[in-house]
Amino acid sequence: MLKSVDGEMLNVPEHVAIILDGNGRWAKKRFRPRTFGHKKGAEVLEQICEDAWDIGIKYLTVYAFSTENWKRPQDEVDTLMDLFHHYLTDYLGRIMKNNMRIRFIGDRSGLSEKMQEEIYDLERESVYNTGLHFTIALNYGSRDEMVRAMKRMVRDGHHDPEEFTEEMFSAYLDTAEMPDPDLLIRTSGEERLSNYMLWQLAYSEFVFTPVLWPDFNREELINAIRIYTGRSRRYGGV
Repeated sequence: MLKSVDGEMLNVPEHVAIILDGNGRWAKKRFRPRTFGHKKGAEVLEQICEDAWDIGIKYLTVYAFSTENWKRPQDEVDTLMDLFHHYLTDYLGRIMKNNMRIRFIGDRSGLSEKMQEEIYDLERESVYNTGLHFTIALNYGSRDEMVRAMKRMVRDGHHDPEEFTEEMFSAYLDTAEMPDPDLLIRTSGEERLSNYMLWQLAYSEFVFTPVLWPDFNREELINAIRIYTGRSRRYGGV
């Protein structure tokens, strides 16, 4: 969608997915613990949500905690869980004020019962909001998501391979009813997907930036959209 953004005509993607990377390295550069970087990264995310909606993005999906992140040092995992808990309990007011709809994708069974209840409450309270559709990938891994989807298909009685379609499979994924991302941004210079939305990103454009997530801002987001605007999306055609 062509839109004027700060005086520049850009093709603003409907759905942007972000891999939030570099919190630990950002903190290390400042001789602070990795947990300090995660706290700063959470603050940046709140601002980026506002910037995304102002720019014209309708869906924003961020990779907050993967199924593999449980392997990190226990104190770091505990800090991240505390951050998520704080977000879930204290951010509802701002979500409602900003008219955001919030969703969570990932294996909720791996989270505490209290956190599962908080997630349910946030999703229920914001379900009719019409602003930014904000999705957090929490305890998420794309391979795990696809295995869970196939198990649900079988439980629902889908046993005939001839009836399987891409549309059917997509409807069993955590992201059902959401459009696939148009643009993926990964911060910190890493250039891999890290088990993130492997099915949904099949035809997305990728932008990798060396900027560490706590340093990411509106201008960096606009720059990624600027790069996206210069791409030609052919979906395998000519």
